[in-house]
Amino acid sequence: MARRTFGVQKGRVRSKTAGNGGSDRPVDEVIRELKSNIQKPADEDYRERSLAIHGLVCARCGRTFEGKDRRLLTVHHKDGNHHNNPPDGSNWENLCVYCHDDIHSRGVLGDYLGGEGEAPKGELVYSDESSSAGFGTLAEKLRKAGKK
Repeated sequence: MARRTFGVQKGRVRSKTAGNGGSDRPVDEVIRELKSNIQKPADEDYRERSLAIHGLVCARCGRTFEGKDRRLLTVHHKDGNHHNNPPDGSNWENLCVYCHDDIHSRGVLGDYLGGEGEAPKGELVYSDESSSAGFGTLAEKLRKAGKK
């Protein structure tokens, strides 16, 4: 790649373009070489091992995936510990992205509506304190509706 340098000569800014450093290889080849030299950590290949063990099937909804759609399958850690990756795959299950999101969002929503979690300060969605009825926040209304 050409390099551009700047200098001042007789009160004027001059620019000079230097050569490409002597490399005549195409950019694609250089990028391919750099990507092949990147080493993944040992526990990061658990996704491929899980796909090989459990197949290209979502364990929850049963949807089967083709090779081109395998990116839609994720590995869910049953115990929630992403560092617990036994070689037999006993802590993994392959889930499609939709089921995986559903599993993780159900716990958060359930804890919140059950009163175990609280909204962080500054996360007030709706408040009708200015009205004469004074019903409170939307979260309180949802909790009351859930108890009925």
